[in-house]
Amino acid sequence: MNSKRLIAAGRWAGSALALAAIVVIYYRWLHVNPTTVALSCLLLVLFLAAKFGLRYAVATSIAAAFCYNYYFLPPIGTLTISDPENWLAVFAFLATAFVGSRLSEHARDDARNARHRQREVEALFALSRELLQTDNPAQLLNTSAAVVERSTGARGVLLYLLDGDRIYRSGDSHFDKEDLTTMRQLALTLPSAELQADDESHIPLRAGVRPRGLLMLHGAALSLESLEAAGGLISISIDRVHALEEVTRGEAAKESERLRTLMIDSITHELRTPLTAIKASATTLLSASELSAEDTHDLLQVIDEESDRLNHLVSQAVEMAQLDTQEVHMTFHSVDIATLAQETIAICALALEKHTVQSTFPPSLPSVSCDPVYLQKVLANLLENAAKYSADGSPIFLSAERNAVGVAISVADRGVGIDPEEQSLIFDRFYRAAPRNGRVSGTGMGLAISRAIVDAHHGSITVTSQPGHGCVFTVSLPIVQ
Repeated sequence: MNSKRLIAAGRWAGSALALAAIVVIYYRWLHVNPTTVALSCLLLVLFLAAKFGLRYAVATSIAAAFCYNYYFLPPIGTLTISDPENWLAVFAFLATAFVGSRLSEHARDDARNARHRQREVEALFALSRELLQTDNPAQLLNTSAAVVERSTGARGVLLYLLDGDRIYRSGDSHFDKEDLTTMRQLALTLPSAELQADDESHIPLRAGVRPRGLLMLHGAALSLESLEAAGGLISISIDRVHALEEVTRGEAAKESERLRTLMIDSITHELRTPLTAIKASATTLLSASELSAEDTHDLLQVIDEESDRLNHLVSQAVEMAQLDTQEVHMTFHSVDIATLAQETIAICALALEKHTVQSTFPPSLPSVSCDPVYLQKVLANLLENAAKYSADGSPIFLSAERNAVGVAISVADRGVGIDPEEQSLIFDRFYRAAPRNGRVSGTGMGLAISRAIVDAHHGSITVTSQPGHGCVFTVSLPIVQ
C-alpha cells in the first residue's frame, strides 16, 4: 500500500513540475504567443492521460487553464479576461483537454485489456500444450495441478475429482480449510465458474453434462471466460487420456486375440502333420499281422523323427513365451565369433548336408559380448533357413566384419528371396513369407525368437533381399569393452 501511495505522489509531483516548467519557460524567457502555450499545455495533458491516467490529465488541464489565464491572457496577472474571444480560447482549451484525455484514457484501457487478453490466451495455450503432452491418465492427474499453477500464475491450485474423492494440490496450503463435503457440493451444484472475494476461483469440471469434479485457484488473475476455458481444457484432457487408454486396451485385446488365433492356427497346423504320421505308423504297426523287419524299422524311424519334430515345435513355443516374459537368464562373456560359427556349422551338419558353407572371418576380428548358447541358436536358425529356402547344391556364405557399432555377422544365400513389402514383417511371430517353391515346413517363430535374443544382447538383426537372388541376414553385436 505504501508503495502505491509513493507512486501516486510521484506522479502528482511530476505533473505539477512539468506544468510549472512550461509556464516558467514561456513566461520568463521565450515570450511566445498564447496559442503556442495552449498547444504545449494540451500536449502535456494528452501525455499524462496516456501515461498515468485520466484523473492526472483532468487535474492538470484545470490547473493549466488557470495558469494560461493568469500568465498569458490579458490582463496578465489576474484571473479576469477582458476579450470575449479569450474566454472562447479558455473553454476550447478545457474542452480539447477533457476530450483528448478521455480518448487517450480509452486507448490506454484498450491497450491494457488487449495485453491482459493476450496473457490469458498465452496462459491457456501453455496449459493446453502441457496437458496434451501425456497420454497416461495417472501422470496427467498427478501433474495437472502443477501445470495449471505454472500456466496461470496462481499461488495455489486444488483439483478435486468426484470419482474416488481424489484431491491433487499444488502451491500454497490456502485450501486446507476446505473439506470433502463442501468440495463435493460445489462440484455437483456449481453451474459455472465464480470468483470469490478472497481472490479465490471455483471452476466446475464436467464430462458433457455430467459433473466430474472441481478446480479451485487462488491468486489467478484470469477472467471468468478464461477460467471456464481452463476447466474445459482439463475436462477434455482427462476424457482424452481415458479414451486413448480404452482404445489402447481395445487394440491390445484385439492384438492378443489375433496372436492367440495365429498361434493356435499355426501350431495346430504344424502339429497335425507329425501327429498324423505318428498315428498312421503306430496304427500300421498294431494292425498289420506280418511286417518285414525293414518295414517295421522304417515305421519306427518315422515315429522317432516326427516325435523330434513335435518336441522342436513345443520347445519353440515355450522359448518364445519365456523370451516375451523375460524369464530367460543369459550369461554374457567374451566369445570368439569364428570359433562359435564353426561349432554352429558342425551342429547344423544334417540340415546343411546338401549345401556348401563358405565362411570368412578376418584374423583381427574382436570378440563380442554374448551368451554363446543363445547366439548359437540365432546362427543355427539363420543357417537352417538359408538351407531350407535355397536350391540343393547352392552355396551359403557365413562371414563377419568390424563395423561402427561392433561386429556384424552375415548369413547369405542364393535362394528365392523375400519381397520388399514382406521384409519388415518376417521378424513378427507366426508370420511366414509367401511360398515360392512349394510349401516349406515351419512355425514362423524362428526369426521372432532370433530377434528377441539379439535384442536381449543390445544388438540388431536386419535383412537385405532381392526376390530370386537370395537374402542376407545381418546380426550386429557389441564388442567386448
